[in-house]
Amino acid sequence: MAKIDISGRTALVTGANRGIGKEIVRALVQGGIGKVYAAVRTPATAEVLLSEHGPDKVTVVPFDLTEERSAEHAAAKAPDTDILICNAGVLQTATVFSDNVFEALRFEIEGNLYGFIRLVRAFAPVLEKNGGGAIVQLNSIVSMKCFPDFTTYCASKAASYAVTQALKFQLAEQGTSVFSVHPGPVATDMGDAAGLSEVAQPPAQVADAVVEAFRTGEFHVWPDQMAQQIQSAYEGFAKGVVEVELSEG
Repeated sequence: MAKIDISGRTALVTGANRGIGKEIVRALVQGGIGKVYAAVRTPATAEVLLSEHGPDKVTVVPFDLTEERSAEHAAAKAPDTDILICNAGVLQTATVFSDNVFEALRFEIEGNLYGFIRLVRAFAPVLEKNGGGAIVQLNSIVSMKCFPDFTTYCASKAASYAVTQALKFQLAEQGTSVFSVHPGPVATDMGDAAGLSEVAQPPAQVADAVVEAFRTGEFHVWPDQMAQQIQSAYEGFAKGVVEVELSEG
């Protein structure tokens, strides 16, 4: 387990203008981060971060999860990044039998999987140049447990979780720590759109758990009560299989 001291470091947070991303920026600043790049699709929506934390602490960077070259452009604008937090995601509601199942799946794979991979490919060399640092991926409990009404979203997050597991071992060689975050329903615009507001937990809970994970070095992060219920059943497998290197033969 590699612990990360965030004091004085530079982080880039995707989807930083609202919900979990906005709270992650707050938690990082309170934890002593040196600077945060707020990577957002519409820069004007990040003005609130500048007013809350000041331009010396927050710099806005244009970023669109679904645009192929956007991650490369963000990396060029944030060359001193040593902590990458992949928070932005997309959601549509579709089951296997929905008329829009293939459209929804393509959209969510494009954002939640391809977008994540593009970010890592763009920023891993930046992190290595800056000493290693860390990558955090927001994977959700649905990466482990499929809820039928959200089948395509769950599939996209299960895929991103698989990639996160691979990165844990691949990026260790360059000194980059990887963290996989698995919140339950969160009170965000996305959560409200999915009809989860009655069971959703505050986004600050997720943000604080991310900062705590830097202190502990734990790969899996379980921010809330529902996540911790899954943790209690999954932890043995996680520690014995997911988090250790196994022979492929």
